[in-house]
Amino acid sequence: MEEQYYIDRALELGADHAVAFSIGDIEFDSRTILKCMFGCGDWGKGHTCPSRPGSLKPWEYEQVFKRYSWGIIIHSTSKKVSQEVSFQIEREAFLNGKYMAFSLSDCAICSECMGLKGKECANPIKARPAFHSVGIDVFKTVRKFGLPIETLKDKDQEQNWYSAVFIE
Repeated sequence: MEEQYYIDRALELGADHAVAFSIGDIEFDSRTILKCMFGCGDWGKGHTCPSRPGSLKPWEYEQVFKRYSWGIIIHSTSKKVSQEVSFQIEREAFLNGKYMAFSLSDCAICSECMGLKGKECANPIKARPAFHSVGIDVFKTVRKFGLPIETLKDKDQEQNWYSAVFIE
């Protein structure tokens, strides 16, 4: 089972949880762009932001991602771990012949984002869009798998970070 291999690898690499999904499990909702535009202080600054010139819109990303049939969702309470695990799974899937493997993850590559300072991204090859910024309702999607996610009511609450690797 390929799916189990990638789940096991994600857990070995430090993910708190990892689950396989089929593309029908992914909840696309183009309204996510509203949360980006009017709820994120990074709008218009980040390399992976849907506001950057030439970026696909959520309804366009949906058509791209629906070409995949399955993948892995990665959960961690560490943004950096979530992203590092997703990169490693993407790389391994690519090396295993799944050359279209692609990860989505909130960016945590640099200690300080150059995009937020009005400069070019320092790691454009590794930077990936966030799971939600491509039009995926992360809350609805991960709840299908019983994974933890709640709206934070206090900045001191532990945050759940989700990445996904689409592996066709």
